[in-house]
Amino acid sequence: MILDEVDDQVSGISIAIPLVLLAILLATVAVQSGLVALRGAQNPVASPDVITVVPRSFAYRDHAEYFRAGFAVDAPRSVVAIETPLAIMKYQVSRAEYDRCVQDQACSPAESEEPASPDKTPVIGVSYDDALHYAAWLSDHTGHSWTLPTDEQLAFAAGSRFPDDALGVASDDKNPAIRWLAEYEREARRSASKDPRPQLRGSFGVSEYGLADFAGNIWEWTRSCSKRVDMDAQKADQEADPSRCGILIASGKHRAPMSSFIRNPKGGGCTVGSPPDNLGFRLVRQPSSLEMAKDWIRRMIGLTTFSINAVPPDEGPTS
Repeated sequence: MILDEVDDQVSGISIAIPLVLLAILLATVAVQSGLVALRGAQNPVASPDVITVVPRSFAYRDHAEYFRAGFAVDAPRSVVAIETPLAIMKYQVSRAEYDRCVQDQACSPAESEEPASPDKTPVIGVSYDDALHYAAWLSDHTGHSWTLPTDEQLAFAAGSRFPDDALGVASDDKNPAIRWLAEYEREARRSASKDPRPQLRGSFGVSEYGLADFAGNIWEWTRSCSKRVDMDAQKADQEADPSRCGILIASGKHRAPMSSFIRNPKGGGCTVGSPPDNLGFRLVRQPSSLEMAKDWIRRMIGLTTFSINAVPPDEGPTS
């Protein structure tokens, strides 16, 4: 009975894979023949350098603020399984790249001085809303879909460079003095950089997965919404939907909840703790339909191999 079910599963997958391949072939023919038009780029610009982080599982501490009995506690840390490749900009968006959007009147000018090497220096003085406008402009000019990463996606690409904001105090410890001391020590470690000016690309090294300059002196906008979670009620006080959220997470040396319209973090826009040195951003490229189909096939082939290997050997009839 078990062997029959496994055979049915393998047979179903074996049939599905050729059908998907056939669909991809037909779609390619339709595009090449002009029957279907792909999204065209308007006044195309060169696509930025992108790294692809392959799927894996990794430890991730939630970006929300957690409280129990009125005291701040460490957010839970869990193992997250990423099942699809992540295509993300290797570097933060440069000032020259952002200025091209400004010249097209699709972005507001950055609130910062022009650097000596704008093509090699990250843009700063931009808000969350500015980053969204740039993502929309870049999508129109490259033919790809671009968006801000989530905090989880940045952690996935940054690897060991991503900070752990834990206080390190036992969750059942009700002594407020211990928590105050832990918070004081954490804020002391978050002191401003000696030189907060944006540095040339590559100045802060590369993560083991190829992400450059993360956790330097530029905090990066994400589309993750800041929220507070009452552990006793197990309910967030704020929607996680960024479209309904005015406070977003900027990630860098530490996470900083920031108002979406803030360009200068030293101007009082940081809602909790030490403000970032600067605010910039990088984008993730959403996979195309063809890429998603290829990834689905890859995973299905892996599932088929696993299913076949899981079939026990035929031991013949038993007496």
